Amino acid sequence: MKSHAAEERRQGKARLPPRWFVVTFWQVHRLIVRASRGRRGLWPPRPGTWGALRLTTTGRRSGEPRSVIVGYYEDGRNLVSMAMNGWGKAEPAWWLNLQAQPEAVVELAGGIRREVIGRATTGRERELLWQRWRELDRNLDDYAARRPQETTVVVLEPRAVAGYGPTARLDLSR
Repeated sequence: MKSHAAEERRQGKARLPPRWFVVTFWQVHRLIVRASRGRRGLWPPRPGTWGALRLTTTGRRSGEPRSVIVGYYEDGRNLVSMAMNGWGKAEPAWWLNLQAQPEAVVELAGGIRREVIGRATTGRERELLWQRWRELDRNLDDYAARRPQETTVVVLEPRAVAGYGPTARLDLSR
């Protein structure tokens, strides 16, 4: 009997780590960011690769802040991510939260904090932003094909807050 991994290799598909590993990795990553108060575990996108940011949404049921680490790249002033849930079948909770309440906060490397509005892309915009992701991850289409629904490309647009610009320095002394 052939293993699932052997079958994927035979078909030329990109391999994903086991689901338990993906979930554990992101939980540990989130702990590192939290313990270091954002000084470790967040990085900006660089040519040919994506970055990592902390996204804080409002829980759609609890009303409490919920934080996750997501990959992103910059498109002008916008930040672009994917609602992929580690390539799992379910939609990620952060995306469900953003759909219920699109206002959120992102924290970037260097202590930068932005107030954002999250939205799904559609049509030509989605195609263009997906293509950009494809340039950053050559296995993107293989990974996305494992999900039962189309993976949403999410744009996080800066929003002005009364008396403040869209970008401010995060106070790490707390």
